Amino acid sequence: MSKFEIQPLARFAGSNTAIRRPKEIAYFSYDETHQFHLDDRSLRYYYPPRLGADLSKGFETFQQLDDTADDHLDSLLTTIIALEKELGERCEADIITWRGMMTKIMATPFDNMNGFEMNATCFQGTIFIEESHDHKLGQRQSQHSQPSRPDAPSQDLMSFWGYKFETLSLIPDTWDPTTRDYIDNREDLIVNNHAQYCSVVRTGIGKAKMVIGGEVDAVWDCKPENKDEPINWVELKTSAEIENDRDMLKYERKLLKFWVQSFLLGVPKIIVGFRSRDGILQRLEEVETKSIPGMVKRKGKGSWDGNVCINFTASFLDWLKRTITGDGVWKIRRRERSSVIEVLKQEESGTGDIISPEFLAWRKQRESNGDKK
Repeated sequence: MSKFEIQPLARFAGSNTAIRRPKEIAYFSYDETHQFHLDDRSLRYYYPPRLGADLSKGFETFQQLDDTADDHLDSLLTTIIALEKELGERCEADIITWRGMMTKIMATPFDNMNGFEMNATCFQGTIFIEESHDHKLGQRQSQHSQPSRPDAPSQDLMSFWGYKFETLSLIPDTWDPTTRDYIDNREDLIVNNHAQYCSVVRTGIGKAKMVIGGEVDAVWDCKPENKDEPINWVELKTSAEIENDRDMLKYERKLLKFWVQSFLLGVPKIIVGFRSRDGILQRLEEVETKSIPGMVKRKGKGSWDGNVCINFTASFLDWLKRTITGDGVWKIRRRERSSVIEVLKQEESGTGDIISPEFLAWRKQRESNGDKK
């Protein structure tokens, strides 16, 4: 077993790590029944919701995605195959993973309460990382079994508020062709979280080159025709209204996740819907992603430091590249409140179920044809 020490954080101070701006290289959609498509049919556009809306409305008809099946990296890898066929060359990267895995790693220095488990394998010089599905389901069960305060809304209802806020804030097309009737009646729509637009970006932190896939909520205006131009993505989040110092600290810790998630995919703007304790939408705040670390430093409680997160991630990924080499399957684990990330070899050969048979066959076919790149 190999260990990466998280503490002391002082060794990750400063702002000297090179960052490669995330650039979308591919995308895919899940439709209303969560079927995969290599297109942008689930792309949505932002249009402000009505203040005073009840985020609990429609909870009883919520069409919630059943994500108890383990999908591994399949959709991401299918999209990469299509990209490689289109470009005629290999999609080179040190790391290929979902944005959620990188979020957990990057938030590690200041998130002591949440552990994580991931599975990893090395194939053709690239480390592929997925979430440990059993660990995810175990964590979820543990959260649901915790008793909530008698006066507090249920975990399920608060989770629904986030999806309801998205439904209230999105339109299926740009503003012009969308009818006034659709915009005004979004509060009556059945909330369904099956549909997703997922962006696949090429990015880098320090020496690590990465390809990351993740869901984006909406685009502010429209996607530029020039693929080299940044996209005005919008991330939608909800938070309880801030009433005291304790609320402020809680919100600041939320901002860490908000910032990391958006930073990794190159989302420039976050719209936060502040709600009352009983789920009434009270106000909206537009937050520029790049301004969040400075805002926390200057105006907040200083509970986290963005530069430390970036430098930590660069050092950890550099170490991971030296640790996960050759054939086999590894577990990447951080226990709750632990000061180390552990990497344990689980299988001596193969790639487990992390890489789809389709992707393995495609890459091996390219290799046999003499295509090394």
